[in-house]
Amino acid sequence: MSRVVVTGLGLVTSLGNDLASSWEALCQGTSGVGEITSYDTERFRVHFAAQIKNFDPTPYMDRKEIRRNDPYEQLAIATTKQALAQAGLEITNDIADEVGVYIGSGIGGLVTLHEQFKVLHEQGPDRISPFFINMMIVDGAPGIVSIMTGARGPNWAAVSACATSGNTIGEAWETIRRGDAKVMIAGGSEKAVTPISMAAFDNMKALSRRNDDPQGASRPFDATRDGFVMGEASAVLILEDLEFAKARGANILAELVGYGSTGDAHHVTAPSPGGEGLVRAMRRALQKANLRPDQVDYINAHGTSTPPNDGVETQAIKTTFGEHAYKVAISSTKSMTGHTLGAAGAVESVISIQSILTGIIPPTINLHHPDPGCDLDYVPNEARHATVNVAMSNSLGFGGHNTCLIFKRYEE
Repeated sequence: MSRVVVTGLGLVTSLGNDLASSWEALCQGTSGVGEITSYDTERFRVHFAAQIKNFDPTPYMDRKEIRRNDPYEQLAIATTKQALAQAGLEITNDIADEVGVYIGSGIGGLVTLHEQFKVLHEQGPDRISPFFINMMIVDGAPGIVSIMTGARGPNWAAVSACATSGNTIGEAWETIRRGDAKVMIAGGSEKAVTPISMAAFDNMKALSRRNDDPQGASRPFDATRDGFVMGEASAVLILEDLEFAKARGANILAELVGYGSTGDAHHVTAPSPGGEGLVRAMRRALQKANLRPDQVDYINAHGTSTPPNDGVETQAIKTTFGEHAYKVAISSTKSMTGHTLGAAGAVESVISIQSILTGIIPPTINLHHPDPGCDLDYVPNEARHATVNVAMSNSLGFGGHNTCLIFKRYEE
């Protein structure tokens, strides 16, 4: 099977509207969380989120296309174009059939859905936008990215809740490995800070309610954690067949070497006891990568800051890694970006690759009261300089979805 390398990265988060600014903030341990600005929170228990700030879609698409695409699709287009630019890849007619798009979202066009329900209620059915369906559905993002880039290869969207873009990247890897494409545009996009989603996640007691300390609210692995902080983001990776990338003289950033995907068959929201499903996903990824657990230098944990997740993920890492669990560096960058739902796997894949490239491991901030049940090395509060040859990224989703991706320093 083909080796698959990463040649381009695109990233928009609450910390910055491109890779450089987001990465700098992550390394500084900066929180992207603040008061919600997109709607009046007076009637809500939670008043804060990790929202994208001052994003301008006009460099990436014209005003007509902006009006016809939900913000989550606009973000997918922006990060795709960022990634293609870094990869130095122009999708010409000669290669278009060999370039595919797998971009997912946990929820899709929720901003448009909220706005159009308001139109229906206040103005009636005749005023519903004819573009509403394409703006709302999850496969709108890969569809419009394909149209705007000319990519004519395999094209679909994954939906596996917060494991979504771990799946899109992993399945894109498999697509290239089996020879169905030479290049894949893969990632995830999410913009779900809306009144109904915030109310719903809060009512299920998933969100932190620390309105008096928004920037300290996301505290993975801390004994005082009380829920996750909703985040917005989009991230896209350009994956290429190694020989194709070398033939066009691409700058290779890293190699994707392992992918595991499993289901818990346990509970719709709670992870399986001991993280059994995640254990199987990590072991499968390591097996495909032909790596031992002690060869992993860094794990970007799912680390949501919810009471159930962090303890269970810690147990899963101990089961998978044995004694090496106490030596491997682990961090949850959700402490800074918030939980970006379906975009999380792609965001954290970009971060994992950056750790390999720069030798910097971003911290888990707000970790001041260690949980006795979470006793591993979570790189607390300050970034760490370290040689990272192999980085693992974990993602879990409601419904019992588990994904694991492994990236490696590229070697001939």
